[in-house]
Amino acid sequence: MLKGHFTSAGASIDYGDATELFPVDGLDATVLQRRDAQLALDDVAGEDVVVVAPTSLATSYRLTQHALTAIPIETLPAAVQAALDEEIDEGLDAFELIQIGKWNTDSPNHSLAEFGNAGPPA
Repeated sequence: MLKGHFTSAGASIDYGDATELFPVDGLDATVLQRRDAQLALDDVAGEDVVVVAPTSLATSYRLTQHALTAIPIETLPAAVQAALDEEIDEGLDAFELIQIGKWNTDSPNHSLAEFGNAGPPA
């Protein structure tokens, strides 16, 4: 089950229109990943988040393999902000974070022993 702002985001940018963000390791900005990204995303409302959205099966796979990443928009270089601003109707300055990737809710661990007594189907 999805958790976070992927379904409640205020806006989205198609993966192909967000090339300025990749690779995130090369950005001259604050890049929060994994647990730090979760904490940052938990602190803002969904309407204040812009998500990078897949445009094909390949980009969907790429984004699901990408570590959950949150980038504070104010830390992006002006040139990157200007390029991304053109892709959003509302204007990039109306948002706080950019989310790349998604995370899932915790699911309980199961042991194979739980299924040992199930037996074959009747």
